Amino acid sequence: MINNGEELVKKIKEMKDTNKLDLASGEDLSIGIMNLISLEEHFFFSYGKTQDKKFLDMLNDVRKMRTELMKDIVKDPQGEIWCISKHLLAASMRIMEVATKKLKSNETEVAHDLFDKSYNLYSLFWALNLKLIDIKDVKSGIPENNILVNSGESKEKISNTSSIFSKLGNIVKNLIDCCKE
Repeated sequence: MINNGEELVKKIKEMKDTNKLDLASGEDLSIGIMNLISLEEHFFFSYGKTQDKKFLDMLNDVRKMRTELMKDIVKDPQGEIWCISKHLLAASMRIMEVATKKLKSNETEVAHDLFDKSYNLYSLFWALNLKLIDIKDVKSGIPENNILVNSGESKEKISNTSSIFSKLGNIVKNLIDCCKE
């Protein structure tokens, strides 16, 4: 568990230096997993509407694939982390889809709010799976001191008044760069 800002910055630097996880590929995989979860939901509703059992067979096949792929990201599936991770990705994806629809209908303020919420959930997913926080930190908030996150060229201060989501979002932005190949 990380108790203060210095420990958090140290852990982030270690992860970047040791390349423990190819985060760009992990980000791509997490988006793929989100879409697999959506397929599971779609097959469920298609079965409900049609009563055609082929949709349940497809749901089962997609679920097996999603479970196998999640093992590449959720390294410690003990206890609640596995299930919480799945639900964080599912919620993030669904909220992102609603935000996209709001954006299309020119409800930009609502869309921006929903996009922020979706990203916050996505950041929490990564924070849990990169072990930046412990699940109990979600309730108590992290960390107590101001955090200085080094993003390479600049340093960003995250204040005590920031929510856990703001802190995690800024950390994830510094860790994951999907533009790096």
